[in-house]
Amino acid sequence: MIRGHRVIQALDSPGTLLVGFGGDTPQFSMRQLQRGDRLLFYTDGVVEEHQTGGEQFGEERLITTIERVGPAGGGVQEMMRGLSHSLMRERGGTTTDDAILFLVEWRAGTADHLAGPEL
Repeated sequence: MIRGHRVIQALDSPGTLLVGFGGDTPQFSMRQLQRGDRLLFYTDGVVEEHQTGGEQFGEERLITTIERVGPAGGGVQEMMRGLSHSLMRERGGTTTDDAILFLVEWRAGTADHLAGPEL
């Protein structure tokens, strides 16, 4: 969880396999978010990536990269672009594993305006 361009907490919670792959009843966790909080979801390939014979990229380096890019990032799209480019530079321009990033920003309020008209 990112607040004010700083990683403030890892959101660890129990997980299950996807329903179509034999998953059990989904597990839910709740967190109180503030307006502007961002949640970064990523695949294991982001932190497990490594050069041949080298150490893994790791969560600490990911956090350092997020906090370096965050203040210059501005909006969600700009932050993701900066984060993606920075991670590719850190890896020498290549990746050998799935490396997917998904960033969500909480804007607060309700999503009623997204609902279509009742028929």
